[in-house]
Amino acid sequence: MTLQSEVAPALEGERVDRIVSMLTGLSRKASADLVEAGRITVDGTVVSGRSQRLQAGQQLTIDWVEVPKQETSLLPAPELPVEVVYEDDTVIVVNKAPGVVVHPGNGVHDTTLVQGLLARYPELAEVGEPHRPGIVHRLDRGTSGLLVVARTEDAYHDLVAQLAARTVHRRYLALVIGRPEATSGLVDAPIGRSRHDPTRRAVVADGREARTHYQVLESFEEPEPLALLACELETGRTHQIRVHLLAIGLPVVADPIYGGSRQRMGLRRPFLHATELAFIHPASGEERSFEAPLADDLAGVLAKLRAQRGPVLSPEV
Repeated sequence: MTLQSEVAPALEGERVDRIVSMLTGLSRKASADLVEAGRITVDGTVVSGRSQRLQAGQQLTIDWVEVPKQETSLLPAPELPVEVVYEDDTVIVVNKAPGVVVHPGNGVHDTTLVQGLLARYPELAEVGEPHRPGIVHRLDRGTSGLLVVARTEDAYHDLVAQLAARTVHRRYLALVIGRPEATSGLVDAPIGRSRHDPTRRAVVADGREARTHYQVLESFEEPEPLALLACELETGRTHQIRVHLLAIGLPVVADPIYGGSRQRMGLRRPFLHATELAFIHPASGEERSFEAPLADDLAGVLAKLRAQRGPVLSPEV
């Protein structure tokens, strides 16, 4: 088949093999193979190299054989509560509860968020990848808060492109053990699989680029020095915030994997919440932004900390 698409402004400057991969669902290698075979043209000219960067408005033509999309074998789960913050014909914004896995994967045997969504929006089965229909990005099992789900194939590709272009705004709240020396900063360190434990991530020299901005919102002295941080992602690597904060000596409270379990404060999961989400709506082209207050368990911990001290920094949450 032949797929024609105008390069969206969000993809300005991206490599052609990456754009082909996003539009077709093919791997980067398969996309590069199409380039090498001369089956990709831009404005009528055959692309000569996989690393060529494209400009907004260029006409991209992909000549490829589409593999029929597999039907999802996921069973809808109407019994799973799903808090929908916003929905329309194009997107769904969800406030994910802690303890819920977003989609099936290795070692996941619990009912997942995507199954709860399928019970309410069966059309998601035709969107995106079969094992995680409609899912554009994810949150860890223990992380609560906002994520956006695509309801149509066009919306899926548009939102994936926005994530790749780093134009999706994602802000998290994290309570950490210790306090940064500066009130704000940037952790710019590549992340990959840990060489000691394949289930963990770590800062490694040959990892994928990862950047996390942070700002101190509040500080506490008891039961030990703690800080409430606002963290914003430029990239979205697995466990990124938890790995980056550990790397600068600030493990997230109650995180049993990345060094925060010595201070649990009655929590059964890490103190991490996706509190803000903003993106360009795929249909209207307008920016939409959403906020989710701290989940009850995290809000309770914060209330206790505030009650036992006077404010060090003015609370912003």
